[in-house]
Amino acid sequence: MRCLMFLCVFMLMTVSVAAQNPPEAAAQPNIVLIYTDDFGYADVGCYGARGVKTPNIDSLATGGLKFTDAHSPSATCTPSRYAMLTGQYAWRQKGTGIAKGDAAAIIKPGRTTMASLLRQAGYRTGVVGKWHLGLGDGQLDWNQAIKPGPLEIGFDHCFLIPATGDRVPCVYVEDHHVVDLDPSDPIRVQFGKALDDQPSGKTDRETLKMDWSHGHNMTIVNGISRIGWMSGGESARWVDEDMADRITEKAVQFIENQKGSGQPFFLYFSTHDIHVPRVPHARFVGKSTMGPRGDTIAETDWCVGQLLDALQACGMTENTMVIFTSDNGPVLDDGYQDSAVESLGSHDPAGPFRGGKYSNFEAGTRVPMIVKWPGVIQPGTVSDALMCQVDFPATFASLGKNQSMIKIPKGAIPDSQVMASALLGQSKQGREYLVEHGGALALRHGSWKYIEPSKKLKYNPRTDIELGNHPEGLLYNLADDPGETTNLANAKPARVKAMQAKLASLRKVGQTSPKSNQ
Repeated sequence: MRCLMFLCVFMLMTVSVAAQNPPEAAAQPNIVLIYTDDFGYADVGCYGARGVKTPNIDSLATGGLKFTDAHSPSATCTPSRYAMLTGQYAWRQKGTGIAKGDAAAIIKPGRTTMASLLRQAGYRTGVVGKWHLGLGDGQLDWNQAIKPGPLEIGFDHCFLIPATGDRVPCVYVEDHHVVDLDPSDPIRVQFGKALDDQPSGKTDRETLKMDWSHGHNMTIVNGISRIGWMSGGESARWVDEDMADRITEKAVQFIENQKGSGQPFFLYFSTHDIHVPRVPHARFVGKSTMGPRGDTIAETDWCVGQLLDALQACGMTENTMVIFTSDNGPVLDDGYQDSAVESLGSHDPAGPFRGGKYSNFEAGTRVPMIVKWPGVIQPGTVSDALMCQVDFPATFASLGKNQSMIKIPKGAIPDSQVMASALLGQSKQGREYLVEHGGALALRHGSWKYIEPSKKLKYNPRTDIELGNHPEGLLYNLADDPGETTNLANAKPARVKAMQAKLASLRKVGQTSPKSNQ
C-alpha cells in the first residue's frame, strides 16, 4: 500500500500544508466528490439497503474503503454544504440555515474554500448539480450576469441547480448565466407574496402530476408545485425527469475535457436525487420496490456508474480518488405525496440509528461514505474511524506533490482537520471530538454522545422524525446503544459535566490552523 505522511508547517500569517510522499505517491490525484442529497446511512446496498440495488456505488466499496461512522457537518443541506466547502462549522456563522431560492451568496468572494485551495495546487475545479448556497449580492436579476457564485470562490466552471428542486427558480445556471433563457421572457422570482394571478398548487391542485403534502403549494412548474413564486423563463425551465441525465452529462463532459491536459482536476458532483420532488426518468420507474424514492436511488446509482465509466474511458481511474457521501440523513415525507412512506416495505433508510434529516439523533448526520483510490486504498476495507466532511478542505490540501503551493490564511478552514491517513485507510484513528449539528448541538467523543439541552420540538409530525431535543440534555454510549434508546445522563453526571465543558470550549473558538491526526 502506498504510504503518505503529512506535515503542517505554520507561518505567522499563513499556513502551508505540506506532506512527505514516497516517489510512487508523488502524483496528485484527481478528486471526484459525489455528494448526494438526503441519502440515509442504509440507503445504499453495501450498507444494507433493501428493495433497491446500487451496484455502481457498491463497486466503490468493493474496490475501496467503506466508513461506518462518517458524518455530514449538519442534519440539513445548506449548512452541510457550507461547512464542507469552507472548513468551518455552519453553526458558527449566521445566515447558514436552509437557504431560500433567491438567497444571496452565503460564501463571499475571497473566502478560502476547498476549491480555492485545490486551485492553488494546480487543479482544474468544477461543480455540477445542486448548489443551495445562494447566488448574487442580494439584489439578483436572473436575466443578467449571476454573481458572485462558485466562480468567485475557487471554481473554474459550474453548472448549477441554483437551490433545490422544490424551490424556484426552476432553471439551470451555467457559469454566470441562466441556460436557454429567452430575453423576451424575463424571469421574476419572489418569496412571500404571489406574483400576478398565476396558478398554484393551492388553486389548481387537481392539475398536479405529483400532489403536495405540506408547504410545496406555490408556483407550478412541470406539473409540480414548488416553494416560492416564479414567472417567465419558460424556455429555460427544467424538466424534472431529465434532471439526472442533464447534470450527469455535464459532469461527464467536465471529466472528458480534462483528458490529456496534464492537469489534475477536482469535480464536485452534487446530485439532486433523492431530494423531493422525486421524479425519476421513465427508464428508472419501477427499478425498486419503494416507489419514486427507491427509483431515484437507482437513478443515482446510474449517475455514479456514468462517472466511473467516463473515468475508465479517459484512462483516469488509477489516479482518481472517488468519494461518495450524503449531505444529511434520510427523510420520507418531505412535502410531496410520493408513496415514500407507504412503499417503504422492509427497507430502513437510517439502518440501526435513530432520527433522520433535521434531527440531533445519530441518523441526522451519520451518512454513507465510501472512498476509492486504486493502488492507494486497500480494496474491500471497512473503517469505524470517526469522520466528518468538514475535514475535506484540510485533507484534500494535504494530498499529492504540490502541497507546498497551498497557503492557508490564518483562521481559514478553522474546524477542518487533516484526516488523510484515516481517509486512505492507513489509520483507524479519526476525530477525537466531533460536533454534530441538528436543531441543537451534540458532541461525540469516541462512542459517547452528548446532546445539549433544547426546548425545541421533540417530534416533527409532518416528516415523522424524532428531532432529539430534550430540556435537560441526553447522553448515550453508542458502542452499546447505537439506537440511542437509553439516556445515561442521570447515571453518568461526571461524564455529562465533562462533555458539557468540552462542547462549551469548542463552541467558543475553533482552531487557528488545520490540525493533523497523523
